[in-house]
Amino acid sequence: MKQFKISVALTRSVVLITACLLVLSIPGAAVAKDKITIFHAGSLTVPFAKMEKEFEAAHPGIDVMRVPGGSVKIARMISELGKPADIMASADYTVIDRLLVPNFADWNIRFATNQLVLCYTDKSKYANEINADNWYEILNRKDVSWGHSDPNLDPCGYRSLMVLHLAEKYYNKPGLYDTLDAGRPKANIRPKSVELISLLNTGNMDYAWEYLSVAVQHGLKYVVLPDEINLGNYKHDAYYKQAKVKITGKKPGTWVTKTGKSCTYGVTMVKNCPNPEGAVMFMAYLLDPNGGLKILKDMGQPPFVPCRVNSQKVVQALPASLADMVEVKN
Repeated sequence: MKQFKISVALTRSVVLITACLLVLSIPGAAVAKDKITIFHAGSLTVPFAKMEKEFEAAHPGIDVMRVPGGSVKIARMISELGKPADIMASADYTVIDRLLVPNFADWNIRFATNQLVLCYTDKSKYANEINADNWYEILNRKDVSWGHSDPNLDPCGYRSLMVLHLAEKYYNKPGLYDTLDAGRPKANIRPKSVELISLLNTGNMDYAWEYLSVAVQHGLKYVVLPDEINLGNYKHDAYYKQAKVKITGKKPGTWVTKTGKSCTYGVTMVKNCPNPEGAVMFMAYLLDPNGGLKILKDMGQPPFVPCRVNSQKVVQALPASLADMVEVKN
């Protein structure tokens, strides 16, 4: 009888071990969730957080890992530091072309737009006075503190400087750029634009340059600028070209001149990424007018519907499930 009990127990153990081995051998049945690693611009933090939640709810076996930061910085994390990522979404699509294509990415999809606004709160000095006609005069006041993100790390940084260049021409105020630049302490330049929000909310900074979508998402007050200087209207690209900002290049000691252009976001899949299948799935969700693009629209960031690529060659390079979700348009 004792020997029978031992045999039954042994048989049960063998069955249990066999069942576990079978589960582990079934594709997609691993105990750990599949991960999709997304590097994205800091200005995409709020909408991408919601996308993460929606996507994971629809795909319980997938864990979306997001790494926000200045677009130039995170692109260099991939190209120079070899950090593993599946998707990279930039606040400036040209960052992908300049730093990732062709060695680290094969294509680039433009998926959304934005514009620059000057943000503030009720705590900001002269909050009751500032408007689209006098903002630069208020920024020039000695008791006013204002800032922007680092132009070498974050597109919002060099775009902020472009706005100041364009304002000098638009308002016909020679020397305005230099005067404003001299009055802004270097300590007020932060690695990414979203870091300035806490400074505004605590009253440690009066005004900060942000994207309209960021202002809307964080409930900030903001000054809407004329289309000729806010970098938000592609019809004014010829005018925006007057603004030029020098930033650090790929290699130490080198420089690149950025020319003014309307704010356009880009996204790509990284070559040899850890989870290509998962990346394609998330990309399809992101580019869906009823998925990721709807979230962007609802959060104050107009998307391209459909999203855009610059040539038929790019369409052919896309995964088949994404090719029908874009159009060729310059």
